[in-house]
Amino acid sequence: MPPSTTINQEPISSMAIHQEIVVAAPIEITWEAVLDQMGPKSEMPDGKPFPFKLEAWPGGRLYRDTGNSTGHLWGHVQVIKPPKLLEIWGPMMMSYPAVNHLQYRLAAEGASTRLQLTHRAMGVIEEQHRDGLPKGFEYWVQRMKQLAESRVR
Repeated sequence: MPPSTTINQEPISSMAIHQEIVVAAPIEITWEAVLDQMGPKSEMPDGKPFPFKLEAWPGGRLYRDTGNSTGHLWGHVQVIKPPKLLEIWGPMMMSYPAVNHLQYRLAAEGASTRLQLTHRAMGVIEEQHRDGLPKGFEYWVQRMKQLAESRVR
């Protein structure tokens, strides 16, 4: 008996999120906070640790190592220009046909830093991600601010 085949047409869509915050810390300290939240000190909005491994060079991986040779590839470093720019390209949290681009842009403003996050995605984007990503990224940006500002006190 031949296998059963079903063909469905799924809509392709896109989304863009832009967030901006001023951090009361110098750009170098804010940059380190971005790398920490995108790396070993990452946590979720509920405070649960969510550590990543970030290979901070062009082509380096951003991934979650869950032990025993298991994990999740989130993307690759597309651009890194310390302390002003980090871009990640890849599937990120979407384990389905989609591509993401995440950009952190930092600009010194006196003793403070303007931190801008831009996330763009296209593909078959599930509703849970369309609804949840703005809140999740808002938490990450606030966490970066908290990490940086705690280092200058």
